[in-house]
Amino acid sequence: MDYEALVVGGGHAGIEASLALSRLGHPTMLVTQNLDTIGQLSCNPAIGGLAKGNIVREIDALGGEMGRIIDKTMIQFRVLNRSRGPAVQAPRAQADKMAYRLGARKAVEAEANLYLYQDTVVDFVLGDGGSTIEGVVTERGGRIGARVVVLTTGTFMNGKLFIGEWEGTGGRIGEMAALGLGERFRTMGFDVGRMKTGTPARIHRRSIDADQMEVQFGDEKVFGFSFGEDAVNRPMLPCYITYTNRKTHEIIRGQLGRSPLFSGRIAGVGPRYCPSIEDKVVKFPDRERHHVFVEPEGLDSQEIYLNGLSTSLPEDSQQEFIRSIPGLKRAQIIKPGYAVEYDYLNPLELMANLESKRIRNLFIAGQTNGTSGYEEAAAQGLMAGINAGRRLEGGEPLVLDRSEAYIGVLIDDLVTLGTREPYRMFTSRAEYRIALRHDNADRRLFTRRREAGLLGPGDIERFEAKCSKIEEIRRLLRERILGKGELGAGTRLGKGAPRNLKKTSSRQSAMVRDGSTGSVNVACREGENFEHLLRDPYVSIEDLIKLEPAIARGANTDWLRQIELDIKYEGYLRREERHVRRFRKMEAVAIPGEMDWGTVPGLSVESREKLRLVRPASVGQASRIPGVRSSDIAVILLTLGRD
Repeated sequence: MDYEALVVGGGHAGIEASLALSRLGHPTMLVTQNLDTIGQLSCNPAIGGLAKGNIVREIDALGGEMGRIIDKTMIQFRVLNRSRGPAVQAPRAQADKMAYRLGARKAVEAEANLYLYQDTVVDFVLGDGGSTIEGVVTERGGRIGARVVVLTTGTFMNGKLFIGEWEGTGGRIGEMAALGLGERFRTMGFDVGRMKTGTPARIHRRSIDADQMEVQFGDEKVFGFSFGEDAVNRPMLPCYITYTNRKTHEIIRGQLGRSPLFSGRIAGVGPRYCPSIEDKVVKFPDRERHHVFVEPEGLDSQEIYLNGLSTSLPEDSQQEFIRSIPGLKRAQIIKPGYAVEYDYLNPLELMANLESKRIRNLFIAGQTNGTSGYEEAAAQGLMAGINAGRRLEGGEPLVLDRSEAYIGVLIDDLVTLGTREPYRMFTSRAEYRIALRHDNADRRLFTRRREAGLLGPGDIERFEAKCSKIEEIRRLLRERILGKGELGAGTRLGKGAPRNLKKTSSRQSAMVRDGSTGSVNVACREGENFEHLLRDPYVSIEDLIKLEPAIARGANTDWLRQIELDIKYEGYLRREERHVRRFRKMEAVAIPGEMDWGTVPGLSVESREKLRLVRPASVGQASRIPGVRSSDIAVILLTLGRD
């Protein structure tokens, strides 16, 4: 069997990589250990979250599938950080776990150029003296040829499971590990490490006492992650919040000797920002309680996910400490929590297009690169698929920079800094997050989607219609003037000052404010246009729509929100754009791939080693390598003939 492209693994990275390649017209095979678990939500049945929601919308803007699947399968939707600025807000949706998996399977099965095959890849077929990949070898002895290969093994490469004193091989509980590849990478000289992640127990819905917990409803206004889909119309379920207590912590402390994490049997590094409950109890001894988010796994499922209680303690210990928590006294465990340890490859082994520096035409994406999270994996899978396709077509790589997208930040961090612990995306990692809002991802990345070749039928027309409508509304806001006496004497505009917007109006001192409500007396604003009024944090676009309904005609709420934020943050965005121009100036200074750093005079020894290892593609990337000093950058610029 020979194909143009081959993708190993059917997780979120593998889905996006295989769909991108096949949609670009390349016959592609997706090889996975179990076709029934394509798109499995292994841990938390949710998509999105802080920074992660931005990534999902960027995946959609670039032509990926994740946003479309969650829009069709969500069972609760919330925008996180609503009380803070829009630069750090993000959508998150609880997913119907089974429906999501079926939606993913349906998406890959529907692609005409995509072929599915169930087997385990255990070795590679290499050519050109071992420097180029030409295919793979499977566990059953099959050889599948391909011009490019995208590897997305997730937690399955030499995966090992732990529950208390018990341990066994596996990538997920009940599923086999992929054995052999880790050793093969080691023999080829790759930097292979071990990481650890975990998941909490699942309990039966009928065994919870919801009246002893805080109910958590989703948002009333729901919008989709996908920019091209119709409005989301799904049944929604509530979640609940409860808390651990002193008794819970005492039980856990008494069982630490039986935890593989604390007994030393787990060697892999765990996620810093999603620790197990054992970790929390040990590292935060003064905390009297920790949150437990009680989340349903689906409309037709009785499984409940205990978010915040990731553990690898023995099953009897799990039952004891879970039943000490309010609302969980009768908890019936369906599946125990467990830890999984697995091989990963240091992402410093990769170029910015996610191609291996050692083996040509081998692209690597997802948790194999040391990341955690479905969204980070899917983003890498999409970019690896796009760039594998460009390699087949003889085109230049498509690389997003840090000012364009969270995806650009993610990949640049990986290939420039590497990671020795599971990498998770945060808004704080993005220097230009005011511009990288989730609501404007399609406008930011449409030209990149066109460049990637992933435009579908009607995409151009829909995007141009949206941009045209936004410009029409902006023009109306500029032209519409608040008339004299239009509101009547003493009328207030706006319901109150949002905490998440700074005062940006140049005429603040001229306003009369109601101290109890924070609303604006607009008598002194007569003669101003609506765009200027909207710059005031106390005025919303909904307030102006009441005066001029034409503003909202033919536009959805997502577009109106984009317009409002663009206007309110215009000054900040202009300042950020100046920083971006300086950033891109450094990124534009290319460094030849064959640069011999040993011959560049004036560099520190540490810098030579780091530059040799990372092989930066630009002076901008070189400046972000830890240990490379500003004086080294000056030397590099001089060597390249730049000052």
